[in-house]
Amino acid sequence: MEQVSKQASLTEPRKNSSKKGEVIMKLENVSRYFGSVVALKNITFEVKRGFVTCLLGDNGAGKSTLIKILSGVHQPSEGQLWINGSLTVLKSPRDALDYGMATVFQDLALVPLMSIQRNFFMGRELRKGKIFKTLDFKKSDEIVKTEMQRVGIHIRNTQQAVGTLSGGERQCLAISRALFFGKNVIIFDEPTAALGVRQSKIVLDFIIQARDSNIGIIFITHNSYHAHEVGDFFTILNRGRNIGHYAKQDITREKLLDLMAGKHLTL
Repeated sequence: MEQVSKQASLTEPRKNSSKKGEVIMKLENVSRYFGSVVALKNITFEVKRGFVTCLLGDNGAGKSTLIKILSGVHQPSEGQLWINGSLTVLKSPRDALDYGMATVFQDLALVPLMSIQRNFFMGRELRKGKIFKTLDFKKSDEIVKTEMQRVGIHIRNTQQAVGTLSGGERQCLAISRALFFGKNVIIFDEPTAALGVRQSKIVLDFIIQARDSNIGIIFITHNSYHAHEVGDFFTILNRGRNIGHYAKQDITREKLLDLMAGKHLTL
């Protein structure tokens, strides 16, 4: 496997014909309880097409629980989720993908012993035939190579085990998978947490270019520097509660950091 071009990027982003700025998804007063533990309480925010919405908070802020609700792993204990203007219940990650919502998890959600191709389509394998359907390995192979090429990685053999890839290559695989299935919303869960400066810059470039292809982006992070660099809107969580929504022009990076640390400023 080889990295191609410096631009490990979406050289030709797929433009979505829907109107930029339309609300794709909205959470209204969403809460999640685990017994007597309040993980989230009355969380409200929206995601607009063609913009990056950052969800920020320190450890224990509720980010992990929220991403599991957004990706269909958990359902809210209270509150409502709207997608494209319709009240929606995501009962599983498959439901989220059916709505064009894909997630790049912090742990990448890859199976090391499985092939690149199997990891890419995991649970959504392409099939051919009208009566007796079989897996379409040829078309799957073409898609994987094309999509990985779009994020700057050239693959010779899609049957190669994911466990043989470098950390950066695995991250590119997870991102390319999300870009392929996330037609409406892509959720990035702490994508730069374990990366160096160069790799973080590449991931932030992916986020910007995905936004520019008219997809709604949710960027979950505890890094205020990265958030302020690429974000358009910011929702700050603290101990499971929403302590503010801000547009980029209304808040500085320093004030973001203060709010994340629990300093409730009047802006």
